[in-house]
Amino acid sequence: MKTVETLGSATVICTDKTGTLTENRMSLDRAYLPQSGKFTDLNGTPDTELLLLIETAMWASEPIPFDPMEISIVEKYIKYCTNDKRTRFSMRHEYPLSGKPPMMTHILEDKNGNRVVAAKGAPEAIIEVCHLTKDEKTEVLKAVETLSSNGYRVLGVASVDFRGLDFPKTQQELPMVFSGLIAFNDPPKKNIRSVMKDFYQAGIVVKIITGDNAQTTGFIAREIGLKGAGKGMNGDELMKLSDLELQRQVKEIQVFTRMFPEAKLRIINALKANGEIVAMTGDGVNDGPALKAANIGIAMGKKGTEIAKQAASLILPEDDLSKMVDAVAMGRRIYANLKKEIQYIISIHIPIILCVFIPLAFGWRYPNLFSPIHIIFLELIMGPTCSIIYENEPMEKNAMSRKPRLPADTFFNIKELLLSIIQGICIALAALLIYRYAIACNFNESVVRTMTFSVLVVSNIFLTLVNRSFFYSIVETIQYKNNLVPIVITITLSLTLIMIYITPVSLFFGFSPLNLKQFSLCFIAGFIAVIWLEGLKFFNRLKVSKK
Repeated sequence: MKTVETLGSATVICTDKTGTLTENRMSLDRAYLPQSGKFTDLNGTPDTELLLLIETAMWASEPIPFDPMEISIVEKYIKYCTNDKRTRFSMRHEYPLSGKPPMMTHILEDKNGNRVVAAKGAPEAIIEVCHLTKDEKTEVLKAVETLSSNGYRVLGVASVDFRGLDFPKTQQELPMVFSGLIAFNDPPKKNIRSVMKDFYQAGIVVKIITGDNAQTTGFIAREIGLKGAGKGMNGDELMKLSDLELQRQVKEIQVFTRMFPEAKLRIINALKANGEIVAMTGDGVNDGPALKAANIGIAMGKKGTEIAKQAASLILPEDDLSKMVDAVAMGRRIYANLKKEIQYIISIHIPIILCVFIPLAFGWRYPNLFSPIHIIFLELIMGPTCSIIYENEPMEKNAMSRKPRLPADTFFNIKELLLSIIQGICIALAALLIYRYAIACNFNESVVRTMTFSVLVVSNIFLTLVNRSFFYSIVETIQYKNNLVPIVITITLSLTLIMIYITPVSLFFGFSPLNLKQFSLCFIAGFIAVIWLEGLKFFNRLKVSKK
């Protein structure tokens, strides 16, 4: 509950790209072949160079693939290669995904000693280990930019003819030969534009933190309507900045690419140092530190690793970012309803205290008007009202169009606290005026007590209805779907009428039956004591409509 409440006040959401903003389908659609220097779609009949590229990418994938990109590579291999060699080769040595940016290498052998050494990874990483000439490197980088700028996620593929048994310590020491580029289409999720609009409407800044390159991420950022999609920073650039400089930069930059665990963690800490409430989504092992450091860490339920889930505060079962919008709304609803409860409690206790204290302090005719049994009954009314009614109040219509509350904000500001105190004083004045009126009319003590008590009960009922919103009118809030409101109010009125008009009960409480005029006066006094807030709400709505 505390986490959801905190999420309701989130000011920044840092999100991964793949699988969070995109569908994570990773369809292998295009390739770049360095020998011919051309791009090719993977729809027609592949030539020898393309077949070799796909086969090399397959050898660099896990034998039983689980990553969407590797699954797509293996599917293409099965589709195009008539002679499936996978069962003949077994893993001899493996270099796991590592480096900045990352790459991975597999060394496989068959029973006859034939060996395959294949690598795939970020194009920059593959280019570095292939020792291309300057012109060749320029051509490959142009190809990467062409593919990335169209939204493709690009991997470089390489191989090497390595015969020895003394495997190098790192894969970067192998003298690789560049095989080509493969490009995956991973379109944005269908609902992600509306999700982004919801975040922005709620005053929440969205930042993308991804391991992908700048061009691909920029394309997706523009597609989903990310504000500030044109300005980005990569992990190496980020790590060169001082803490103070980074704190300034994270205010302006919304796209962070080629990120690694240390860089992600620095972003989260810089945002927090700026006073932001940060929600971070992640799914991998390398997201763990950032998820733990964020105010609210959110792991993906389907593609998330166990480490990510353990480090997170929340888990999205369907990997659907729109559920975060629901969680933010829930958090804001919880916080708003809690404030309504406290404001109600402050307002209703002031008249009870004053109605007990003032007659005693000023020596009025009936100084001990209320006994403990009357206070107990009022408390029994107030308890269900604040705990049952307000906790079940639906979210107000404008809750997701307000800016998040500032972290430095107190639970109550002076204006809100003053409003509750004024409400309480107005109810007290209404009850005490009826008290004085009843004395002036020479009513006996039981009638004075009954009239004063009735004003407090009526005021309590209208206070419950009026305080359901401090912006919308009672005419609108009465339409809110909260079945407990009529139930609690009906029980309160019924018990009050029983206490006043059923003789054995009225004698026990020291009450007397009121005639129509007396009860009408109590009703009007209780109504006026509270309903003035509707005028204040009207002027508040008027101010907002003029903006």
